[in-house]
Order: sequence, then C-alpha cells, then structure tokens
Amino acid sequence: MLAAGLLAGLGVGAAYFYGFPGDSPAPALPASGEAATSGQAPHLPAPIEGAPAPEFELLDLDGNTQRLSDLQGSVVVLNFWATWCAPCEAEMPMLNDTYTRYRDQGLSVLAINFDEPREDVQEFSDRLGLTFPVLLDPGGEVQALYRVRGYPTTFIVDRDGLIRTEHIGILSEANVSGYLADLGLSVP
Repeated sequence: MLAAGLLAGLGVGAAYFYGFPGDSPAPALPASGEAATSGQAPHLPAPIEGAPAPEFELLDLDGNTQRLSDLQGSVVVLNFWATWCAPCEAEMPMLNDTYTRYRDQGLSVLAINFDEPREDVQEFSDRLGLTFPVLLDPGGEVQALYRVRGYPTTFIVDRDGLIRTEHIGILSEANVSGYLADLGLSVP
C-alpha cells in the first residue's frame, strides 16, 4: 500500500513538473536574444542538463539590463539566492573569488536574487564586496522559469548556452573547480 502511494505521488509530481498528458504543447523556448515574458515560465519545460539555458533579461543593482544571451561564448554561473539564506551567504565569498580568478578565461557569474527589495540586496552585496553582477528578479519570474525550488541553486551554462550542471545546495570550491575544469577552464 505504501509503495503504491509513493508511486502515485511520484507520477503526479512528474506530471505536474513536466506537464500532464493531453495538455496542449508547451510553447517553444524563447529564441536566442528573446527574453521570457510574464506568464510564460510555468508553461515552459523544466531546464535540464544538455538543454539550452532559458533566455532572460533582468536589471542589475546599477539599473543595467543583463541578458543571458549577451554572455554567449562565456561560461556562465547562474546562482539563485536570497539575503535570508545562510548557505547562500556562506558561498558568496567563494563565488566572488572564483569569478575574480577565472574571469580572464571567460567566466561570468550572475547572482539572481529572489524578489527582495533592492535596498536589502544592495546592502548584502556591499557588505560582501561582490564584484559580479547581482540581478533583481521582481516577482521571481526567472526563478520560476528555471524551476528553482530551494536556495542556493546554481546552474553552470557552457559557452554554447547549454546547461551543463544544476547544483542544488551550497557549493564548495571543489565543486566549482570541478565543474569549470569540465568546461576547459583551468585553475589559474
């Protein structure tokens, strides 16, 4: 009985995540350079390793527009986080050091905050001395697009715009170094 209940729960969960049989087909992913718009995120397929990273456009703390497609040709670390998340805060200095060490090899880091007030995010960034772009995600639309379920969650995107890794939970320096080495970035 317990096994049947678990299987039924897994089936419903998978159907919810990937779509129910008979649902109308999901719209195509936005074309390169075309950002997702409000209302699209819940209907797109979940991002998976080997698939193109969903395009997005967000403002950074300086008010500049940041588009994922503008980083084509770079290895990109997309880090989803929140100011109240202790593991997120613990990994940020390591991500900043990683960015500093590897940026000359084509590494970009985008820290995408979940729908918090700009002032709180700015204070967090200033306190930690972050040197990579910190992005604001009003309404959590990009987080929904990437199906982020907990913090921190990090996606590693290769130079061709494909998701190579999804890492849920705190990153270690060894994790990041390994992921980057797999994409041809060597320890400086």
